[in-house]
Amino acid sequence: MQGETTSLLGAMRNGDDTSQMARKKSSSMSAPTGAGIEMDSGERRLNELGYKQELRREMTLFKCLAIAFSTMSLFTGIVPLFGISFIYAGPAPVVWGWVVVTFFTWFVGLAMAEICSSFPTTGSLYFWAAHLSGPRWGPLASWICAWLEAIGLIAGIGTQAYAGTQTLQNIILLSTGTNKNGGYFAPRGVFLAIYIGLCLIWAVLNSFALNLIALIDIVSMWWQVVGGTLIVIMLPLVAPTTQSASYVFSKVDIASASTGITSPAYAVMMAWLVSQYSLYGYDAAAHLTEETRNADRNGPLAILSSIGMISIFGWAFILALTFSIQDPSYLYDPTNETAGSFVPAQILYDAFYGRYQSGTGAIILLVVIWGSFFFAGLSITTSAARVVYALSRDGGVPYSKQLRKVNRRVQVPVNAVWFSVAFAILLGIPILKLNVVFTAITSICTIGWVGGYAVPIFARMVIKSENFKRGPFHLGGASRWVCLVAFLWICYTCVVFLLPTSYPIKLETFNYSPIALGVVLFFVMGWWVVDARHWFKGPVREIFNIDDGVA
Repeated sequence: MQGETTSLLGAMRNGDDTSQMARKKSSSMSAPTGAGIEMDSGERRLNELGYKQELRREMTLFKCLAIAFSTMSLFTGIVPLFGISFIYAGPAPVVWGWVVVTFFTWFVGLAMAEICSSFPTTGSLYFWAAHLSGPRWGPLASWICAWLEAIGLIAGIGTQAYAGTQTLQNIILLSTGTNKNGGYFAPRGVFLAIYIGLCLIWAVLNSFALNLIALIDIVSMWWQVVGGTLIVIMLPLVAPTTQSASYVFSKVDIASASTGITSPAYAVMMAWLVSQYSLYGYDAAAHLTEETRNADRNGPLAILSSIGMISIFGWAFILALTFSIQDPSYLYDPTNETAGSFVPAQILYDAFYGRYQSGTGAIILLVVIWGSFFFAGLSITTSAARVVYALSRDGGVPYSKQLRKVNRRVQVPVNAVWFSVAFAILLGIPILKLNVVFTAITSICTIGWVGGYAVPIFARMVIKSENFKRGPFHLGGASRWVCLVAFLWICYTCVVFLLPTSYPIKLETFNYSPIALGVVLFFVMGWWVVDARHWFKGPVREIFNIDDGVA
């Protein structure tokens, strides 16, 4: 595999006279000009990899971290899946599941940070897969990776829109009298309208300059840090009673009557879903590396910092919710104040109403949580558009010429933004008829998004060390072992999200994600076999050496 990765993308070849000329040219570009300006290290590496700078490179480490943190989000994974996961095995598996999943997430994050440091491109995973897999397997690897990532991110927009709508639905319900007192519970049609409205708002905001999104995401990060801290501290203090430590950390309750699952191991795996769904999305920093200063350093730092922040805040939030439960058997009662539809909202309501005989405090905290969904959806839309743009830049999607266009006024791929949102809206249409839409979209999102991580990580694991150009951040001799653990964990995560979530299997509760994902992948791979393999070569160079005669 010697030299394969570099030949795929036309990277510099050691000992080649032409390469030496190109390096001299790159060196002269990086030297201070008469105006005292030096080329950014990320842009220099981008040029070496064969791309020219088209997007505006003005993101700082803090802004990049804000977008990555907002994409992962403190509440967006825990809130919608806490009740779903809790019912399988009770509190202890949910609480300790976060610790276990966090441990393995660090392996994935470290592997991705190392690759990001070497390849600071907006195509991120897709570009990494192509370069690391060599000219023989690179086109197929990048094709699979790009489509998995695009599917996952577009479905991710849908998950945020659905969970945000569900939170707003409960805010309205509690504000108008609760389920017990004739409050308004939005029907399917209104629910879908709100879902679509959120998607459209995110598309409009992403059609402006990235500086606006970065500013909003800075607000988002502080919103979640301050709001999350407020909830974590206030909720247990407000709750009239709190659960014992033995209940929170050691109670296992297999609810086979509700789920039909009698195997403790199976039930615990289902209880971990809340953590597995919450702890990804940190690759958002990699999608913005062509717009980030010194991306070969700041990209990896943003990835790892966002994992660290969410690891701490997320566990604290889970503990606050679990300790503050008043009556576990009441959480799922269809006659309770939230119609048994949203466990975190019921926990908040029980705490505040039990203390003050008023649910106003719960409504305020739900607004804080809803803001988190809004910000996360905005950030995921940004990432989805960048992946679609990167793939269309290399001709990998229909109508690539239109989707790769960058609005010169704001320097944003606006067409890619609206393309991503349009498909996210289509995913939500079944809301009108099915109750399992969120489960299906969540599974598709997780498998696509996290599955996309596996391709470049596996390629990095098997590539010869001399064929990998280290960036400023690297793992040294531990790299292969880190990648192996990360790859195995990703495989486990994808399998779990394909499993049935209840027994006996019925049409109303069936996990449709294997069918939905299978249909999409069938067409994607069918397109590859029939047509795309003849012309798709992965990332296409835009900058050639001097002898190529192209500027």
